[in-house]
Amino acid sequence: MSDAILLVDREVEVLRSLGGHLEGEGFEVAREMEPGAAVAALERLDPDVVVVDFGLDQAARGRLLEAATANGAPVIAVLASADPAAFRAALEAGAVQVLPRPADAGVLAGMVRGLARATRPRRIAAATALTDGALPPADRLAQVGSQPPMRQVVQQIETMARSDRAAVLITGEPGVGKAMAARLIHDLGPRAGEPFLSCSTIGTPAADLEAALTGLEADAPGAGGRRRRGLLEAAGGGSLLVREVTGLPRELQSTLLRVLEHRQFRRGGGREEVRAGARLIATTSRDLDREVSEGRLMADLQYRLGTQVLAIPPLRERAESDRRRLIERLHAGAGRRWAVTPPPLSEEAMERLLGHIWPGNVTELGEVLERAVLLARGQLAIAVEHLPGELRARPGLGDRRHQVMSLEEVEKRQIESSLRYHGGNRTRAAKELRISRATLINKIKRYGITE
Repeated sequence: MSDAILLVDREVEVLRSLGGHLEGEGFEVAREMEPGAAVAALERLDPDVVVVDFGLDQAARGRLLEAATANGAPVIAVLASADPAAFRAALEAGAVQVLPRPADAGVLAGMVRGLARATRPRRIAAATALTDGALPPADRLAQVGSQPPMRQVVQQIETMARSDRAAVLITGEPGVGKAMAARLIHDLGPRAGEPFLSCSTIGTPAADLEAALTGLEADAPGAGGRRRRGLLEAAGGGSLLVREVTGLPRELQSTLLRVLEHRQFRRGGGREEVRAGARLIATTSRDLDREVSEGRLMADLQYRLGTQVLAIPPLRERAESDRRRLIERLHAGAGRRWAVTPPPLSEEAMERLLGHIWPGNVTELGEVLERAVLLARGQLAIAVEHLPGELRARPGLGDRRHQVMSLEEVEKRQIESSLRYHGGNRTRAAKELRISRATLINKIKRYGITE
């Protein structure tokens, strides 16, 4: 499965070279030259990471950064120079990483990979969650599942929501929906009206993690002369989710343990004790006993987090009826994401989806359905041919017809199809594709489409 990147730059050659390198690294890359078109693409594609040329018009760039922040997509800023003041300004404007121009493609790929791992589950939240976040909490909980073992998960979530003083540890393979289970625990409990904040340890440098969690005193390095609140403080009386808690550096594990034991911490560079009133919810996909034995996790922290443990089973272990209902919800959700009426799933396609082991669990299933909806647009049904190669081939057989396509290639083919259908009329094609005529013209130029 590939991570989605939105690359915004005023130079075609940069879009071509950096975009090509990122695609060669396995990313799905959408390219835009205009900030307005980039905002529309961001809202439509919901990328994992946005890479922005900071030489763009400041006002338009600001709107793009606001949209990225609202969507939860981290921004990497590409600056005209390596001036430290410009770096600070970019970070204060909302970027989380900064690169001087010309951006080193290898360094950029490393930054993107680390950030994408942390944000990718959010990109398909409607498709990857245990539930539909637009519904009331009780309705979302009902969608988790009605058969064992998911019925037990529902009962545990209800119990943990009521027992809101104790920390919660949610375990399970990648992609099972741990973050959304955490949100349900928050939304169903007495803290529902308070903030729900999240911090991921994956791909984040230790110094950045410390600043994010504890904040910084005004005279601390990197504080810029002003005190900054961290997530532990900003969460107030709400909940703080720490994703993949075993990735915390040792010193931050000690900070978290102190919060659990004494409800206090210190900001980076400070000596003053700060009150921590938030409920801690941690997730992990790793074997905690092994993490402790190999020295990556403090035993005391494991004990503290082990007061309430919620283990979410992988997709392959859930009842078929629960898996079928999940597929139906994700199928409908993919249609909403792309603003189309999704073709129905053929019975054979449904059988292949039900029979797959899904190593990436609900996250992988959501991405497969999202791509299938795009590939089958305009068809009578989503057929087996619209599924990935490993699902098209029957057990024991290979499928030599499998052709890997990025979402960008899917988009190019859909534009070509729409233009052919409307006899080259760009206005009608743009209306059908639900984009502006100017955006369509930019995409025609970018993809080299001949009409």
